[in-house]
Amino acid sequence: MKIALLSAGILALGFISYILTYFIRNYALRNKIVDIPNERSLHDIPIPKGGGIAITLTWYAGITLLYFTGIIERDLYYALLSGIIIAVVSLADDLRGLTPFIRLIAHFLAAILAFYFLNGLRPLIIPGFNVNYNFLIYPLAIVGMVWFINLFNFMDGVDGFASVEVITISCVLFIMSWNLLTILLISCITGFLCWNWPKAKIFMGDVGSTQLGFILVVLGIYFHNTLEFSILNWIMLTSPFWFDATLTLFRRWRNKEKLSEAHRKHVYQRIVQAGFSHAKVNIFLIFINIFIITLIIIYREIKILQIPVFVLSLLVFYLITRAVDSRVPFEKRKE
Repeated sequence: MKIALLSAGILALGFISYILTYFIRNYALRNKIVDIPNERSLHDIPIPKGGGIAITLTWYAGITLLYFTGIIERDLYYALLSGIIIAVVSLADDLRGLTPFIRLIAHFLAAILAFYFLNGLRPLIIPGFNVNYNFLIYPLAIVGMVWFINLFNFMDGVDGFASVEVITISCVLFIMSWNLLTILLISCITGFLCWNWPKAKIFMGDVGSTQLGFILVVLGIYFHNTLEFSILNWIMLTSPFWFDATLTLFRRWRNKEKLSEAHRKHVYQRIVQAGFSHAKVNIFLIFINIFIITLIIIYREIKILQIPVFVLSLLVFYLITRAVDSRVPFEKRKE
């Protein structure tokens, strides 16, 4: 009975997310809070932004409900609440614009707090490999958390793209853990996605994309610590986003480009430039995720194939990148 009522509440939050997005969109239109097309954009007209507020508000309402009904424990609740810091700063950035330094400080603060409440990262069991977690792995994990928060923002450039990725990842995490948090996340995003599916009527903005990146990385560490889903599997599961973002950043750095400048050089952006619609890119992402999920199943079941399977996944992404390069070249910086 309790689970049934909570499930009904979670579905209601999805509907509330839908309604809130409608009101946020109207408010943004009236007050000209819009995303103006620039060098990074894949749209031609100003689009209202800030829809991520609906996701964020319903998400925090939902985790509070789950906490006070005993579904999630205190440490996880506090770890997720740390994301409020990111939400506030990202909202200010959407409305007024903030320097990258201020945003980065907020991201590190939220990551460190969440990492503390999660009690760190459970040691990986790798035979013959021993390291000092406190002085090596922990700092790398926090930097990785901050990078994932930011790369998720970078990858939010196609209508519905980030939402589809989070929903897919959440479905896998639910199957592996049966945790209602994942269903809550799906519900909150789906309400927004109804307005963001191509052609988008509103964008989530930084307040949504950075929050989703934070939530996913916190859940990844949590499920790793509870032995429900290894962080190595989580890294594979999220690879469609981090591979594109990381390789693109490296190539731009190699070209001596100013990394803070807007651009349209991510693989998913260049697929759109090659003539594919936003909806087709989302469908392609779904098929890529199905392929990765299949590899994860093999990874989990056949231990001897773990390294080859992981290498295969990266090779496939590299080949996709090269194929996109042949259609829409990764141009070097003009001197």
